[in-house]
Amino acid sequence: MLKYFKEGTKGPFALLLGGFDGFHKGHGELLKAAKETGLPVGLTALSGGKGGELFPLSEREEIFRALGFCFADEHVLTEEFKNTSPEDFLRDLFARIPVSAVFCGEDFRFGKNASGTPELLKALAPCPVHILPLKAEHGEKIAVSRIKGYLSAGEVEKANELLLYPYFVESSAEHGRAVGRTYGFPTANLTLPKGKFPLKEGVYAARARVKGGEWPSIVNFGPCPTFGVEDRKTEAHLIGFQGNLYGEKVTLFPVKFLRPIQKFDGKDALESQLERDRAAALQLIPNTKEK
Repeated sequence: MLKYFKEGTKGPFALLLGGFDGFHKGHGELLKAAKETGLPVGLTALSGGKGGELFPLSEREEIFRALGFCFADEHVLTEEFKNTSPEDFLRDLFARIPVSAVFCGEDFRFGKNASGTPELLKALAPCPVHILPLKAEHGEKIAVSRIKGYLSAGEVEKANELLLYPYFVESSAEHGRAVGRTYGFPTANLTLPKGKFPLKEGVYAARARVKGGEWPSIVNFGPCPTFGVEDRKTEAHLIGFQGNLYGEKVTLFPVKFLRPIQKFDGKDALESQLERDRAAALQLIPNTKEK
């Protein structure tokens, strides 16, 4: 399905082909080359793969807008889509989207059993096809799997070094247990979008974007054993924020893993640790920004 971000934009277009679960520096090379054509740029996007996505399609759309794309051609990995032949995939794509240039990485595969190759794309495309080599950093290929590995290890800084738009979690604030406010640490409670690839469980320093402003925060990703909560939760304390966030969109940008989740012997021990977490977060994110 075509999702336009800039209404009224007309083709022909430069088109990036790939799944684009997140947008990393390797993808950035494709975007840079496409912009050099002077054409408006769009891309394909695939959702529904196994193992979770760095960014579900709704979050990716925010990234694509920020990077200047005029549309995304979004596909969900249904059985029907998985069984589409490479030739039929291209036939449908180019019938719907007028293109004057196409860009992909040398490892791009498409169609049933991933049997479509850049060489087949070159043979069937109605315009020039530009196949770019894979980009490496520190001797290793930049790939979504590598970024997910960093997130699973809690190494969010390394993940963000490879991404052109940092990893974030976004949802509407919900009513929670309201325990934090009783000892000076009120939290915004979020539910991760379905299919979202999670961070390693733990406590993180993060930037929180709400109501037109950004605030340093401490965020608990995971259970709360001190209070007997085993379900995986996302609870963010926005340092210095005053106000009601229920129902408001909250976007969290984790900056650094601070510590693992642990069970404390009581309120005083937990409060002392949260004071240390807050000080650590303010060292990393010192400025509250209201816009």
